[in-house]
Amino acid sequence: MRNPDVPESLDGWAILHRMFRLDRRRWDALDRARRDAIEREASGLFSALARDAAADLGLAQLLGHKGDLMLTHYAHTFDALGEVQARVDKLALREYLEPMESYVSILELGLYGDTAKFHAELRDRGLKPHSDAWNAAFDTMMHEAASDPRNAARLFARIPARRYACFYPMNKKRAGDDNWYATPYDERARMMLEHGKIGRSFHGHVTQVISGSIGFDDWEWGVDLYADDPLIFKKLVYAMRFDAASARFGEFGRFWTGMQFSVAQLGVFLAGESSPALLADGAAETVLRR
Repeated sequence: MRNPDVPESLDGWAILHRMFRLDRRRWDALDRARRDAIEREASGLFSALARDAAADLGLAQLLGHKGDLMLTHYAHTFDALGEVQARVDKLALREYLEPMESYVSILELGLYGDTAKFHAELRDRGLKPHSDAWNAAFDTMMHEAASDPRNAARLFARIPARRYACFYPMNKKRAGDDNWYATPYDERARMMLEHGKIGRSFHGHVTQVISGSIGFDDWEWGVDLYADDPLIFKKLVYAMRFDAASARFGEFGRFWTGMQFSVAQLGVFLAGESSPALLADGAAETVLRR
């Protein structure tokens, strides 16, 4: 039974973030031939995942003490994510990667405004709430929303090919008068509309990927930000702190920030002499064939 106070969402990729610390001293102590063999094995798997139409992979060199490498995995199901996790853990490279954190979620498009419109239209049709006819009509509306090319493209878009990445989890408060879930629907919808306007004001400068994690992980949502200038992250998050949905109800977890790089640059990352680059597709293909 659908609760009229609960906003619907459309769901896309299953997402797994994994953060690791690289034991560089042990890695550097290996002989060149062994390092090359381990790198080739990892690059082969990472390249296959990044090219898979039913999956995707993002690599980022992290800044700070919370880790050195973040792997972002996209797949169509949790089962597929489990297979990817196991395949990565079987790599010889994993002997030198210490797990620091992980996060499980599903890419989500919230439908606060659409949910209210759907309910209003069903009332106007004279359908009894939660009757078989009401549920069937509502399911049709949700299917049409998911099939909308604008939504479908976002639900299964590839990981944005932008140099800088930032990931953090967040909650909506449930404390006293600041209980998001006890706030009337119309008020929540209004705040989310204003919240969305701030995000849209940064259109073209940042790509946001929102994923739902209620029931999957310790927080309620995961947020990925991608940009060509890291200063955009500071400006966007700061601007959103003044919006009511965040100022009153937002709770934020740890932030991980770094530079995305191409699979073909894995050796550069492991060598630690310079920052690995995010190459154009053609350049990456050329490096991989060498």
